Amino acid sequence: MKRPIHRSVVTGPLAALLLSGTALSASAAEYFDRIASFPITANIPADADQKGETVAEIISASDDGNLLVYTDSPRKEIGFIDITDPANPKPGGKLAVGGEPTSVKVVGPMAFVAINTSESFTSPSGKLVLVDLKARTVTAECALPGQPDSVAAHAGLLAIAIENERDEKVNDGALPQMPAGSLVIGALNGSGVDCAALKTVSLTGLAGVAGEDPEPEFVDINDEGKIVVTLQENNHIAVVDGKTGKVDAHFTAGAVDLKNIDTKRDGRISLTDSKTGVVREPDAVHWIDANRFVTANEGDWKGGSRGFTIFNKDGSVAYESGASLEHEIVALGHYPEKRNSKGVEIEGLETGTFGADRLIFVGSERASVVGVYKDTGGAPELLQVLPTGIGPEGLVTIPSRNLFVATSEIDLHGEGGVAPHVMIYGRAERAAPAYPTIRSAKAADGLPIAWGALSGFVADPQQAGRLYAVTDSAYGAAPRILTVDATGSPALITAETLVTRNGQAAEKLDLEGIANARGGGFWLASEGNLEKGVRNLLVRVDAKGVIQEEVSLPAALEEGAKNYGLEGVTVTGTGADETVWVAVQREWADDKKGHVKLLAYKPSSKSWGAVSYPLDKAEAGWIGLSEMTAVGDRVIIIERDNQIAEKAKVKKLYAVPLADMKPAPLGGELPVVKKTELRDLLPALKAPKGYVLDKVESFAVDQAGDAYIVTDNDGVDGSSGETIFLKLGKL
Repeated sequence: MKRPIHRSVVTGPLAALLLSGTALSASAAEYFDRIASFPITANIPADADQKGETVAEIISASDDGNLLVYTDSPRKEIGFIDITDPANPKPGGKLAVGGEPTSVKVVGPMAFVAINTSESFTSPSGKLVLVDLKARTVTAECALPGQPDSVAAHAGLLAIAIENERDEKVNDGALPQMPAGSLVIGALNGSGVDCAALKTVSLTGLAGVAGEDPEPEFVDINDEGKIVVTLQENNHIAVVDGKTGKVDAHFTAGAVDLKNIDTKRDGRISLTDSKTGVVREPDAVHWIDANRFVTANEGDWKGGSRGFTIFNKDGSVAYESGASLEHEIVALGHYPEKRNSKGVEIEGLETGTFGADRLIFVGSERASVVGVYKDTGGAPELLQVLPTGIGPEGLVTIPSRNLFVATSEIDLHGEGGVAPHVMIYGRAERAAPAYPTIRSAKAADGLPIAWGALSGFVADPQQAGRLYAVTDSAYGAAPRILTVDATGSPALITAETLVTRNGQAAEKLDLEGIANARGGGFWLASEGNLEKGVRNLLVRVDAKGVIQEEVSLPAALEEGAKNYGLEGVTVTGTGADETVWVAVQREWADDKKGHVKLLAYKPSSKSWGAVSYPLDKAEAGWIGLSEMTAVGDRVIIIERDNQIAEKAKVKKLYAVPLADMKPAPLGGELPVVKKTELRDLLPALKAPKGYVLDKVESFAVDQAGDAYIVTDNDGVDGSSGETIFLKLGKL
């Protein structure tokens, strides 16, 4: 017999011990916090296509750290950002480069830009473009022997990985696919580089996978002029002497065994799977010192070990992260369950020395975070995890200014979503990093409680600082109630309770609201979706998450129901007067224009009524309701638009007097309640210095009178995964 699942954690000193494996300490130390975000759409000229795709992929910084240069492959341009004042980045314009830029590296007054000019996969070509940063003009072009993917410059040397990438549509992307790639090297001089002196180094015949087609991916150069290059699909790494072009060493990148990972796209994050012999297939690579380098093991063909590896230059492994960073990402609510064949997909890397600390920055493309590690000479120490825009790709450190920068390459602005952003972080001494604002603890099995898509909150009626949350349809196969300890920073998810029906996880629920039921347990609001055959429901569960009752809407009401149904839920009154109120997010067919229903259900009579709530007018998109919470003699409602970043205009708390909440029978004229603006939430949503998140969905007031809000990260589906949990204090 299957029983309801309730996972919880212990508290006190033992809890701290359980958390010590991944939780970040809060002692005074140097941490990075985000200080600015720059939408690269701000660099699009007024006379250019405003909705066309634009990205910020690879990025580099000027020697003085005042200028950023990034590649925008779809527009065949490079872009410039003035960060003289890093907290207020300014658009610096763009420059056409005659092809698709794949990488950029700034050295002195010049930017070296690798350009893909290929006609096809079978006829690859490329060039190296030299750009004068002061004049913003192309000063020289060097022909390359194929399609370039990465460029590095250091120690008086230039190195370019010529990938000649495979066509994934041909033979299922299997290798070999000719022509073969190579490595191009040259010496830097006062005017840049001598095109005629560039040397092509063959990398064929090294790897055991498809040695005739090496697929070079990423290059880096150390202080001694040694070039490390990853041959990603070959699962191989080579070390080349930059002065002679001789291959000093080469070796397989090897494989790892993974435990406690999620491998199924089934609407739940379950860290119960394993994989053996997963080839690393590294993408980015960076030297840590003269004898060690670190690889981001993205996998692009058969691999992807979900982590990063520190190698000695002879090929021996000095450290393997395995799934440790992925587990931390699960604890932060950033795990991308709908794209988990390669898990969090570690792709970007950067290293830099800040004061006495040599740091390693590890970017997760699918989780949209960067892990910051301190190099210890042994196992690196995880210091913090930074939130980024969607799909971080380019990372750059500016130690002279205590800055770190991350780009994002996923562009959704043409379809009404968020544009790629370049995010800037400053390092200073702080008691703790600003992010995360909420995370989960480890359960008794030593694994983090998985979460995301927080869509509704309610406070414990007896204990200040204790909240309960529900997760929405992003995890529809495992709807849960989460217990949150909000007394510390970050807030801590300490337990999870599975919502069950007949002993099984209750499917076809999209939980959007939660309220304390009189006598114990909870009322849950489940939003309908007519296209998916999911109905709007009020669900009453006991304290163990077992469904006691499911209440459907009246048939006549449901006929006019559209998608965007039930959202927040709250309870007023006691005994025969107990009323369960549910907010409908948007207008239904029988609503007056610009109005939505606040539905009232009386359990004692099983009867329905409603009042009408007037919405603000939307400048763009739509405006609807996300939450309602009865507090004293009023009901507090979240009203928001569906806009994101700079387009967001309405994210507000409104109050409605409880005395006005007098429901009329359905089917007739509904009384219109009066609302009073209580708090504009936009300043609070802008405070983390990222872009404004669209879905502020939860609000609660605890037993001590402190108010809280939280955003819904959509389960990291078309989202950066960032969750903002804020204590607003007394209203």
